[in-house]
Amino acid sequence: MWFGAAASTAAASRQHGDSAQPAGASPKTLVEARKYLEGRWSLQSFEVRSPDASLVKLEGSGVLTFDDFANLRMEIRTNQSSSDLLRAAGIQMLDGVISSDGRVAIDLQRRTLTYFLDGQRSSYIKGGGPLALSRPRHWEVTADTLTLTTRDDAGAPLSISRWTRRP
Repeated sequence: MWFGAAASTAAASRQHGDSAQPAGASPKTLVEARKYLEGRWSLQSFEVRSPDASLVKLEGSGVLTFDDFANLRMEIRTNQSSSDLLRAAGIQMLDGVISSDGRVAIDLQRRTLTYFLDGQRSSYIKGGGPLALSRPRHWEVTADTLTLTTRDDAGAPLSISRWTRRP
């Protein structure tokens, strides 16, 4: 399973030198959003809602990669206690690793990323817990930090991940 990604153009502007947007500014176009997201990101923090509805901070490391074709690959490795909490929250994982790989559509107005699997929207797929591919990834950008959030049907956060761009 994967859990999300998307963002702004500030860091890409500094790294790629192809935009005059100020640092921390949100992308205004799909091209700007894709350019900003391109590259590798390191996991800063990861929280998931436990069965008792509290958000639990998990221990681990991760890498998110977004390419110029809108392919998103994410891998998060957790310690044993975090793996146990994730399983209790309904997240399937193997050997303490959460991973997903697929093409995403960026919605600038709703600030979401949606996975597409085998030519169809992932929202047609049911089940999978808080990190299900059927859940859009809501994104927010602050300076060089990308925050991805999955939400329940009422809009409450189910998972929150924060990522920093790698040089």
